[in-house]
Amino acid sequence: MQKKTNLFQKMSLVSGVVSFILAVVSAVLLYLRVDEGSNDPITASLLASVFFFIFVGIILTIMGRCNMPSFKVD
Repeated sequence: MQKKTNLFQKMSLVSGVVSFILAVVSAVLLYLRVDEGSNDPITASLLASVFFFIFVGIILTIMGRCNMPSFKVD
């Protein structure tokens, strides 16, 4: 049996990869702002963005790679 992915799974996989890229960009921006201190609201929001993008990327990648059953009636 061949695994067939539908359009939504492909979009989920692409969105997961984009989310990982955004997490890396947010982490780089967070690293560049390390001199500001941890009490700065922008630093806190960048840290929250890194956390959010990593876990959204994990979830979307899993959804894009899972083996979905076919509900077609033959």
